Amino acid sequence: MSDEELEEKELDLTSPEVVTKYKSAAEIVNKALQLVLSGCKPKAKIVDLCGKGDAFITEQTGNMYKNVKKKIERGVAFPTCISVNNTVCHFSPLAGDELVLEEGDMLKIDMGCHIDGFIAVMAHTHVLQTGPVTGRVGDVIAAANTAAEVALRLVRPGRKNKDVTDAIQKVAAAYDCKIVEGVLSHQMKQFVIDGNKVVLSVSGPETRVDDAEFEENEVYAVDIVTSTGDGKPKLLDEKQTTIYKRAVDKNYHLKMKASRFIFSEINQNFPIMPFTARALEEKRARLGLLECVNHDLLQPYPVLYEKPGDLVAHIKFTVLLMPNGSDRITSHPLQELNPTKTIAGDAEIKSWLALPVKSKKKGGGKKKKGKKGDKVEDSVESESVDGV
Repeated sequence: MSDEELEEKELDLTSPEVVTKYKSAAEIVNKALQLVLSGCKPKAKIVDLCGKGDAFITEQTGNMYKNVKKKIERGVAFPTCISVNNTVCHFSPLAGDELVLEEGDMLKIDMGCHIDGFIAVMAHTHVLQTGPVTGRVGDVIAAANTAAEVALRLVRPGRKNKDVTDAIQKVAAAYDCKIVEGVLSHQMKQFVIDGNKVVLSVSGPETRVDDAEFEENEVYAVDIVTSTGDGKPKLLDEKQTTIYKRAVDKNYHLKMKASRFIFSEINQNFPIMPFTARALEEKRARLGLLECVNHDLLQPYPVLYEKPGDLVAHIKFTVLLMPNGSDRITSHPLQELNPTKTIAGDAEIKSWLALPVKSKKKGGGKKKKGKKGDKVEDSVESESVDGV
């Protein structure tokens, strides 16, 4: 086998080294979430918390692979975002922003880490309160969590992407909630956070993707966003957009000096992964980014909103489709939930949740014990699935 063929083979989950890098990135992002959560208190500045998450990921990844001959790229794969209440996603303000958290706020924390381009992402929902989360707040989080648990069991070799789309909508409806439109679950590969194989959140005439079948040794970011509103978020202010990704297939000769300066900085420091404008030279960033976006050199991640008063929950996790089953590598336990709705009477949803996540690694003849073992290996959030 040639060196080129060997290198190509090693990019697959069949390589233990690749699996190790995914799991190392996941361990860092799981700890980063814990760190950010510990600082989520009333009057805490959102920008400070976002910066703390990014700094932790940068520091932890920087301590790895220091002594290898080949340079290993590593760091933030998706900037830390904290989207509050009816804000759906991508809120990561610039330095100087004074917005703070308040008691009772519903936070969606979204972040990602990579090591050598192998990406682990996650999103978690937390309510700034003590005691169980009840009422419609409990419903919308339970809807996202249960949909995530169902997706974990349906994103498996041999299943189709459409199966997952239909199932998560059914779960949300059981809690009298909606799956938010426009959210995609992507296959991920080395240095590719948004691969071509995707799962639609909501299917419809205007939102179609190619039918696809999940295969062994693939990696997915499963992304679930639920809402008590109509699930059709809006962009309210383009100036709030602070996260971008280089569109590697686009080129344009920029006219403004500030734009060329910023674009050079992006190409040098963030050639592939999404980044926050906080990481750029601030004075030139605003003006320079605008020309880059207008000529499609950058893909913006807009801040989207449901209507005021609507509640939004977000759960995202990374899953490796291993030979012995699905390995969910990013997760965090939820607060205690007391929703008003239940899935106890829905046989189809309960049958999905009863599917095993993993099979026994050894001694395949002892399948009778599989269910007990599966519960142990499920994600921590599976303990709080309503109605199970």
